[in-house]
Amino acid sequence: MARIRWLGHAAFELESAGKTVLFDPWLTNPKSPVKPEEVSADVVLVTHDHSDHLGEAIQICKRTGAVFVAIYELATHVSKEGIETIGMNIGGTVEARGIKITAVPAFHSAERGNPMGFVVDTGEVKVYHAGDTGLFGDMALIGELYSPDIALLPIGSVFTMSPLEAAKAVELLKPKIAIPMHYGTFPIIEQDPKEFERLVAQRSPETRVIIAEPGKWIELGV
Repeated sequence: MARIRWLGHAAFELESAGKTVLFDPWLTNPKSPVKPEEVSADVVLVTHDHSDHLGEAIQICKRTGAVFVAIYELATHVSKEGIETIGMNIGGTVEARGIKITAVPAFHSAERGNPMGFVVDTGEVKVYHAGDTGLFGDMALIGELYSPDIALLPIGSVFTMSPLEAAKAVELLKPKIAIPMHYGTFPIIEQDPKEFERLVAQRSPETRVIIAEPGKWIELGV
């Protein structure tokens, strides 16, 4: 059975098919229930190089032997640290430790390469991590092509979508479960996840919204 837990901000830990995948592991964030030295990983995915997403990814990969997956320019830079990396670009699919990973667009900014989102297919579950992004119409194509079971979507506004845009994203993606992220870490991105839940109920009533608690595992019986 696959399961996932929110580690605060945009960080998630997915356990599925005997593997552990970390997304954007900034684990010194104020809401993180774990320290960087307390997690294990087979694959570490980083959507872009802002410090609140790259986080402690390099040190986690060094300690655990996990493979680091990111946009080509960022992966090339990180490879100088002596860790295993896979560089990819938007539209591409790679396999890392038996996990199928597709890079999809994200509308944001970065210093090295372009921001991305990821669709991860473990064979048990398909998870879309949107990264930091605004709303874009081609989220409908992500839903059509990859049919993610779970969508992890930012709702904090200012730097990403707000609850309104994120609810529209759910309508376009049509996942079974939507989990809000990237909110409440700092005062500037305070949002009410219940507002996101209310808006999703209007736009995509077939989607279940789970308001995650940092550190609490969510069983994905999808």
